[in-house]
Amino acid sequence: MSLVPEITPWNPQPLAGRVVLITGGAQGIGRGIAQAVLGAGGRVAIGDLDADAGQACLREWGRGGDALFRKLDVASERSVAAMVGATLKAFGRLDGLVNNAGPPDPHVPPLDQLDLRQWQARLSSLHGAFLCSRQALPALRQAQDGGAIVNIASTRGHQSEPHSEAYAAAKGGLLAFTHALALSEGPKVRVNAISPGWIATEAWRGPARRRAPKLSRADHAQHPAGRVGTPQDIATLAVQLLAPALSGFVTGQEFIVDGGMTRKMQYA
Repeated sequence: MSLVPEITPWNPQPLAGRVVLITGGAQGIGRGIAQAVLGAGGRVAIGDLDADAGQACLREWGRGGDALFRKLDVASERSVAAMVGATLKAFGRLDGLVNNAGPPDPHVPPLDQLDLRQWQARLSSLHGAFLCSRQALPALRQAQDGGAIVNIASTRGHQSEPHSEAYAAAKGGLLAFTHALALSEGPKVRVNAISPGWIATEAWRGPARRRAPKLSRADHAQHPAGRVGTPQDIATLAVQLLAPALSGFVTGQEFIVDGGMTRKMQYA
């Protein structure tokens, strides 16, 4: 046996043959990830509360049997179980899960005016990650070359604006959930998190709400990378984390994708 390290060919479609379920997958970052999975050779099951946006994805993609949409409420255990069941029925396997769904607006009333119902609603991204992971794990454990979970957290798990306590708690909890689950489920299932910063998603909404983002030079210039982020910036990393050939030795980690903002001194 030769001890000379070989040059390994680069697979241009690292998710070929693999199936990925993406929550909140019909719009924004979720849609960006779904399209990247398709581009990387995979098949996608997208779940979203917005049925019009979900059907628009299937129509606009025109990918036939490579994509499935089902209306999904990640706060409902019955809805989550039905989503996983539909994925397995359609594709016969599940290799990856992206826990992306959650409320888009981080702001809530002041804490002394916030009732428990509002607080719980803002924790839906954390509760949904629990429910979806629990339902998906039996299939993910059987995935060839190992299953993968990618949790979409936020830089708000590290820094905040006023009156965003519930959202920050959910995203911070999601980061802790990530490394705990990685230890529980390794080596059969890898679990990682991506924490996006400012991502312009306006052009990635359903057709009725889609528009070009209105961004100023100042918006772009405040980022060390020179621009506001796009769903593709998150999606390319998600594909890497979902692909065992690219990230088979990566688990329990958080990856911040924010154009360098969390490394920048913020003093005016």
